[in-house]
Amino acid sequence: MARFLSLLRPQPLLALVGRRKPTLCKMSMDSRARQVFAAAVEAVQPDAVVRQSIERKEDSVIISGQKFTLKHNLHLVGFGKAVLGMAAEAERIVGDHLVKGIISVPHGIQHTLQQNGKDHLLLKENSCIKVMEGAKHNLPDTDAQRAAEGIKQLASELTEEDLLLVLISGGGSALLPAPIPPIVLQEKLDVTRKLAAAGATIQELNTVRRALSFLKGGGLAHYAHPAQVVALILSDVIGDPLDLIASGPTVSSEVWPEEVLSILERYKLLNSVPASVKDVLGRPNPRLKDDKDKTDKAENVLNVVIGSNGIALKKAGLRARELGFRPVVLSLGVCGDVKLVSRLYGLLARFACSPEEPPPEIAAEVLKLGPEVGVESWDLCRTMQVFDEGRTEGWGATCLLAGGEPTVELTGKGRGGRNQELALRVGLEMRGLHLPPNGPVFLSGGTDGQDGPTEAAGAVTDGGLYEEAQAQGLDIHNFLTNNDSYTFFSSLSVGQRLLVPGLTCTNVMDVHMLFIPPIPVNAD
Repeated sequence: MARFLSLLRPQPLLALVGRRKPTLCKMSMDSRARQVFAAAVEAVQPDAVVRQSIERKEDSVIISGQKFTLKHNLHLVGFGKAVLGMAAEAERIVGDHLVKGIISVPHGIQHTLQQNGKDHLLLKENSCIKVMEGAKHNLPDTDAQRAAEGIKQLASELTEEDLLLVLISGGGSALLPAPIPPIVLQEKLDVTRKLAAAGATIQELNTVRRALSFLKGGGLAHYAHPAQVVALILSDVIGDPLDLIASGPTVSSEVWPEEVLSILERYKLLNSVPASVKDVLGRPNPRLKDDKDKTDKAENVLNVVIGSNGIALKKAGLRARELGFRPVVLSLGVCGDVKLVSRLYGLLARFACSPEEPPPEIAAEVLKLGPEVGVESWDLCRTMQVFDEGRTEGWGATCLLAGGEPTVELTGKGRGGRNQELALRVGLEMRGLHLPPNGPVFLSGGTDGQDGPTEAAGAVTDGGLYEEAQAQGLDIHNFLTNNDSYTFFSSLSVGQRLLVPGLTCTNVMDVHMLFIPPIPVNAD
């Protein structure tokens, strides 16, 4: 282990808070885990992130350190699952300086918010923002296209005296479909679906989407020129890449028809795409006149990520500290096969819970697994050092935090999502690992409040899960083979292991939490 730790540098993520041993509260480990998850979700509520990002002065607003003058010249557009709450708060802040607005939001969202008592995320009755619902089942449709056309028209009418506030959240791409004629929406959808089915990467899919769309890939900023554009973004993508969130409507990107044709040819789709697609790819880029024009537009756009997985984990770490844990962030980019991710967490739990220095084989396997699931070796070394110091210096409880979006290979037809399956697999990996008072405990939850086709966002598990299942005649392996984690957790007769936060109104991917209780040190 020492040969890995000798390479350590100062940690780049959430700093460990102090060296004083935290006082562990008497609340159960399960309850504390749920409170820490709730804090993560609270930190990225749509109204809260907007309120924290816009500082209102008498005749101006300050956003990301830049001052913008208000003189009844503000227009607002938005698209995404969380945008309604973002828009409601933005309107409260800017008041009558807002001239007009259009937002594209999911079908039925206003009724859903009302039914769930989330009236503070709704627009006021006399709002000058027009709400357009569409994209049923998170798929672009004619309603969403009408909203996109309205947004394009609003942007096109702005002058250099105007300020366009753009609100973006996850799901924004499906809510802003604007295919370049003669391409029709269904043709564009067919092309991207065939590419996805053929194994195209997200980068390749976005390259094609941008080339076939008016508004993606900086198109919205193009039509808003010469107005000042400020985009406030709630990120649901690992690493917060501005060009991928909602396909980057305010992020200038060059469109090369040759690159798109090459992608289509790579996946043997070039001969099957509609004639309309070939027609559009054969034209000059309608959004880019010359290099000077591109530069001018880029200087007139400010993109600010105001909510992200990192922000959620920071708040989670603060809450964990309040509850008696020493927080440490492993990574914001956990991805890859959920089987490998669960193995990594299981190994880290065994490493952390060892009363003596753990066998070197554990650290070696941890470092081997890391790159396969998006975790840097440095971050793994740093994390294991934290666990080592906690063991030798008697820190007490530790809370390991991570974020991202692992994937699940579907082999069955059961109910559940990646978070429930991850929790179930980690419980299996921690089999027999018991420390007082009731740990370690692992929680995996989707910040959007829904994990797969269920009302659960994830689940909470521990090292006693396997024995509990055995006692009730439940075969964990059969449930995993059928991807039926929800049914498994629902069948347990003792306690509630499912995580059911209800409507969260936000989405910054998933949150993973591993809670390690104080480690008992063996006496000589």
